[in-house]
Amino acid sequence: MRVIGAGFGRTGTTSLKAALKELGFGPAYSLTEAFAHPEHVELWEAARHNDVDWQSFLADYDVAVDWPACAFYEQIMEAFPGASVILTLRDPERWYESMRSTIYQIRRLTRGPSPVRAAFAFAGVFAPSVTGVVRLADRLVWEDTFEGRFEDRNYAKEVFGRHNEAVRHRVPPERLLVFEVREGWAPLCEFLGVEVPEAPFPHLNEAREMRRRLLGLAVPAAAAPAIAGAGIIAAAVLVVRRALRSR
Repeated sequence: MRVIGAGFGRTGTTSLKAALKELGFGPAYSLTEAFAHPEHVELWEAARHNDVDWQSFLADYDVAVDWPACAFYEQIMEAFPGASVILTLRDPERWYESMRSTIYQIRRLTRGPSPVRAAFAFAGVFAPSVTGVVRLADRLVWEDTFEGRFEDRNYAKEVFGRHNEAVRHRVPPERLLVFEVREGWAPLCEFLGVEVPEAPFPHLNEAREMRRRLLGLAVPAAAAPAIAGAGIIAAAVLVVRRALRSR
């Protein structure tokens, strides 16, 4: 592990990951890896209870960014004492709006109306990796980090600010870069001791693109149970209607 991203998601972490790849730092770990490796969900759950071997878990990765890694930056930093730490920042109001309009929508799968929760539970039979990661995000991000209060805008922004200040306080200055992706290559390359590449700095994962990616994850997960359950749902609706008419 050479670089640890301590910034919350929606602070330019995808752009940072792409920039680091351009500079020769990779492979990188982010939440999308857990979709490809569903067994990682159990490891992140264990990490919530301080029961994971970080060096073994992340041995194949040069970089760890975004959630879930940013929630455990201290533990990962201790496990890899030679790794640099990058804290990505963003205007708190714009960060909150981006979170609310993108990844927070996933929480509706586990905390929405009962038909939505039932469909999500049913989807788990067909796409356990997707539902497992969604449950992990629900516990790690929305419950552990924001204590179930993300919809309280001021509280969520306070959590964001406290996290950023804690990183500044806990990471030795020589190991830390506080970085906004709009700053481009110069501060990043200087910090890492590498040359500035000729390619433009990647600015990826805007809110519209993020929503498209979330839909791409949701559709495959929902397609199989939707097809399989269509008849069951139709039958249930018919039964309910008949019961109501009999009253």
